[in-house]
Parts: sequence; C-alpha cells; structure tokens
Amino acid sequence: MELSNVMSYLTEDNLLELLEKYRSFGPFPGILLTFMKSFVPPLPTLVIVGVNAAVYGMWLGFLYSWIGLVSGCLVTFLIVRKIAGHPYLERWAQKPKVKKGMLWVRRNAFSYVFLLSIFPVGPFVIINMVAGMARMPLRSFLIAVAGGKALMVLSVSYIGHNISSIIQDPVQILYVILFLAVSFWISKKLEARFTRETPDEEHLNGHGFDRKDSTGS
Repeated sequence: MELSNVMSYLTEDNLLELLEKYRSFGPFPGILLTFMKSFVPPLPTLVIVGVNAAVYGMWLGFLYSWIGLVSGCLVTFLIVRKIAGHPYLERWAQKPKVKKGMLWVRRNAFSYVFLLSIFPVGPFVIINMVAGMARMPLRSFLIAVAGGKALMVLSVSYIGHNISSIIQDPVQILYVILFLAVSFWISKKLEARFTRETPDEEHLNGHGFDRKDSTGS
C-alpha cells in the first residue's frame, strides 16, 4: 500500500474505529500509533493524540500518547547516535541547515530539544536526528523530550477529550485554531533561531573550519 493511501486512511473517524476495534489489546494500539510518528513523519500527531484521549479518556490517553512519542524519539535518537559515522548520515549532516542546527545543539542541546518538543507541529524527526548526530548526552535528551512532550500531549489530549463541547462552542474552536497557529509560528521562529549562525561562526566557516577546530578539541 502506498504512503498516500495510508495517509488518506488516517482520518479521525477511521482512527477512532481502529482503536475501538482493537481496544481489547489494552494500551498497545494507542502507544504504537504515537510511537510510529518518529518513523513516519507525515502521520498526523494532533489527530492521533486527540483520538487516544477520546478513546482511552483524558489521562490514560495522555499517558499512552506520551509513552509512544517519547519512546519513538528515544529509539530514533539512539539509532542515529549509534550510526552517526555512516557515510549517508555524514553527507546529511553537511547540509547547510543541518550543519547550522548541529552547531547550535552542541551549545544549547537541552533547550533545543525541550522547546521544540513542546509544539504539536514541527520537525520532530529532524530534532531527534540532529541531537543524535551531535551526540547529546542520553540523560539530557530523555529529560528534555519527556518534559516537552508532556506539555504538548497534555494540551492536545485536553482538546481531543473535549472535542464535542469544542465543536459546539465556536469560541473554543477559535482557541484551538489560535493554539495551532501560534505553535506553528513559534516552532518556525525557534527553528530559524537555532539554525542561525553567530558572527563568530560565520567568520570561522568562511575560513573553512568550525568552532570545534578552532578550540583544538
């Protein structure tokens, strides 16, 4: 089955039906769906997290989504960190945007991962991969992802659990739209800030070496 067909299937109604059908398996369907987000970036995070809250309840839905998202991020991070020296990843890391992001991560890794993990939309897979390529300490990465995702999942779970009242109340719908728009805007601003070169880095890169070379470390 092509990815486009899979994505067209993943509507809110279909996911609700799917989770209800396999609810006898306990939390595993809900955890698996959010876990797969780290490996299939187009999966709709907002829909999956919201459906989990609608099917399992506010707090269990929050817990299952949080476990799945954090686990997926952690596995991606560990895989990339393990194979960071592979030629393909080395070429990927040389892309200007990725290279700039890695320079920032090496200095502000915790803030980078934590802040971008808060938002329900953003470059989730790239965040995990850049942190792995930069060899961010495992403990710091886990704390940053766990904290950021907790805030994001809690917000979206609340929306998913109260979707009926939100649909009936136009004011609440505006709040939801505003929340998504602001999240997207801030994540883009943060991403741009994190990948912007400082004057010192621009000078160093202009001479063919980076900060690591200049310190001799």
